[in-house]
Amino acid sequence: MKDNQHVQAIPSTVLSQVQTKIDEAQTLLAPYVLALTPAERHELPKMGEKTIGFVEKAYDFAQQNPNLVPPYLDIAAFGADFSDAHGLWTLCNTIQQLEQGVDDTEMVAGSEAYQAALIFYKSVKMAAAQDIPGAKAVYDELKTRFPGGKRKSSESETETVTKTI
Repeated sequence: MKDNQHVQAIPSTVLSQVQTKIDEAQTLLAPYVLALTPAERHELPKMGEKTIGFVEKAYDFAQQNPNLVPPYLDIAAFGADFSDAHGLWTLCNTIQQLEQGVDDTEMVAGSEAYQAALIFYKSVKMAAAQDIPGAKAVYDELKTRFPGGKRKSSESETETVTKTI
């Protein structure tokens, strides 16, 4: 097993506090956020890193030159949209960084826990083969939960059938 990278357990109180704050953020934003279907997301023109400067400059020019704003363009709505898009852009970047860190940490912690479980499982399997008291019951329980365990038995059944034919 590689060196354990995830060496400090995150206290359950910290995880609970983070969940509470995430819930609070969802509650605060609930009246303002929208839900789009994948088709709707696909159809929308996107403002991104390359277009934000264009949108900002267009908004500035529209405010400075009201005579150039067509009557069907609601400049107040334009301003609200740009302001929210800009603010949410920053929020999205922060959330994405947090998500990546949480996802990476969860992946490492899960991988290390799985590797530790495999080491224990192999040890119990050897102990059960040597008739060490209590090992067989533990091995039998873990064997039913072992990922892919059913595939191995199916493969061995297939091999047996093939050998018989």
